[in-house]
Amino acid sequence: MRTFTWIAAATTAVVLIAAGGAAAAGTVGTTFPIGFPTIVDASLGTPVIGFGAAGPVRHTPVIFLHGNNDTPYPTACNPFYGAIHSLAQALADNGYSPSELWGLGYQGDQCDLLADQTKRSGVAHTTVANIPDLDRFVHAVLDYTGAKRVDIVGHSLGVTLARAWMKTDHTGHLVRRLVAIDGPNHGIISCSPDPLNYWQLPANGGFTPDSPLCQEYGSADSVFLSWLNRGQETPGPTDYLVIRNVGPDFVYSPLADGFLPGVPAEDSLGRPHDFSDSAALEGAQEIDLTGQGAYDPLLGTAHLGILASPATAAAALAFLTQDK
Repeated sequence: MRTFTWIAAATTAVVLIAAGGAAAAGTVGTTFPIGFPTIVDASLGTPVIGFGAAGPVRHTPVIFLHGNNDTPYPTACNPFYGAIHSLAQALADNGYSPSELWGLGYQGDQCDLLADQTKRSGVAHTTVANIPDLDRFVHAVLDYTGAKRVDIVGHSLGVTLARAWMKTDHTGHLVRRLVAIDGPNHGIISCSPDPLNYWQLPANGGFTPDSPLCQEYGSADSVFLSWLNRGQETPGPTDYLVIRNVGPDFVYSPLADGFLPGVPAEDSLGRPHDFSDSAALEGAQEIDLTGQGAYDPLLGTAHLGILASPATAAAALAFLTQDK
């Protein structure tokens, strides 16, 4: 289902964001508040990183989930990423309090990648491995804020992590709205066995067909994705908004995306496959964007740029604050 209601609302929100946020409520930090429980990452064995704050809560708390190989804010080992923190700040600049904005770093600070780049496609970066972290985090936020439900804003792997948690633990009733930004709902193009797929190289993450992440996302009919998409892709009572790229996107498209060349359009079994509609969800409202590479200052990619885009921030704000 595609509507244009949110596009009109998003246009208004762009004006607010561009004006610097007349209703600014504070600065989003890079720590958790005193009294928030320590949550140990189930796959890394270290405390999760993220952000949140003490204070009153008027809006439904929003949980931000970054994508694979990313962090909830720029870290020493990931200094050019963490753009989901800026998205949270955009909400803070437009009426949200930092006490209503929470980020979960479910893959640590990414410093472990320095010694072994293949961990980018390893077990600790799979969706299944991180469901327990998200479950503990959501319940901790609910307990800390006293809220009954949360909203979730996810980018890339953060989208399918949210969906998998909701399905595994039957927790859809705890999520009021889900903003799904360019998520790999129907697979990724990066797992092809073709020699032209440079993502297979150990230095580029080791996205070979038998890597744990590619076992989940290498084909649209993988065991994991078949389970995740079985039945309704957007089950109630949660409301869903998909924001996705149309055109070049290095996770889904064989076209060059910014400085990154394209790879063959086939799945992990070597079968020709079009992943360009992977981010779509049946039954969700949808906004299609182009030219998002302009917002990725490092690589010029649409997949990363869409997270830092003013249009994305505006659409998310409009969707989360729209009255039913």
